[in-house]
Amino acid sequence: MEWLHEYEKLVIRMNMPRVVIDNAVCPTATLVQVDSGRKTGVLLEAVQVLADLDLSINKAYISSDGRWFMDVFHVTDRLGCKLTDDSVITYIEQSLGTWNEPERPTALEGLTALELTGADRTGLILEVFAVLADMACSVVEAHAWTHRGRLGCLIFLRDEEADTERMVRIEACLDHLLRGDSSAGGAVAAVPAAAVVHADRRLHQLMSTDRDREGASPTPAVSVQSWAERGYSVVTVQCRDRPKLLFDVVCTLTDIDYAVFHGTIDTTGNQAHQEFYIRHADGSPISSEAERQRVSQCLQDTIERRSLEVHKPIRS
Repeated sequence: MEWLHEYEKLVIRMNMPRVVIDNAVCPTATLVQVDSGRKTGVLLEAVQVLADLDLSINKAYISSDGRWFMDVFHVTDRLGCKLTDDSVITYIEQSLGTWNEPERPTALEGLTALELTGADRTGLILEVFAVLADMACSVVEAHAWTHRGRLGCLIFLRDEEADTERMVRIEACLDHLLRGDSSAGGAVAAVPAAAVVHADRRLHQLMSTDRDREGASPTPAVSVQSWAERGYSVVTVQCRDRPKLLFDVVCTLTDIDYAVFHGTIDTTGNQAHQEFYIRHADGSPISSEAERQRVSQCLQDTIERRSLEVHKPIRS
């Protein structure tokens, strides 16, 4: 029915994000406001765009009850200044002003990704690349994180050099290398680069699956409390501020199937205070002490992984 088709298009247009970037309201930061119909993962998408531009989010206000979503971010560039580059402002408006999936970097098209996890040790990364060099592999880009004695690594290889038989040999060699004498073992998997939606997010997932939380007591202050009257669980994070802190926290909450309905982020000096009102994907709050402990531990881990240093990609 034609009228129904037109109605559906009208609903889509009405719910498209509206992005406002304002340099006049705040004397110390640029305000980025996003209003839209509610959609799963929309908060992570917004934070991811800002994080990928190396912007600092000094304050933020999040509200997404009912069918509507509104976020206000106070952002500065890496020098602590307002955004004045028109190309950066246009990119933010275009990236946040559509429901389309973010475009993948053309540099990663036609590549195979190797995902590695295992016990870390001195010289391990060097050995991994030595194996790949011996097998005449062309490494286009690589990312590696270590945390509490565990390693997570993404390595992108050219597809034309990654036929099935050869990849089996590569995986076998690297699997043997990662396992070594460690009882904790390791794992290697080859996937199309297109399956890796975002490198940092995938590294968080690899490290979380690898249970890197086993080890020393965590230091970030994370509390998870119940607000039963309103059907929320309240997550509070207090720690030293650093680049991509909000992205890491929102990424973890999303990946363990929680939605943020309200939140405030405030940075004073070098200290960050973040508060989130969350529910599980099915609409329920956290219901047990074991679940509260899991959420707290996952967030402590995700904060610590990037706390000591900024992990940079390795490019050929």
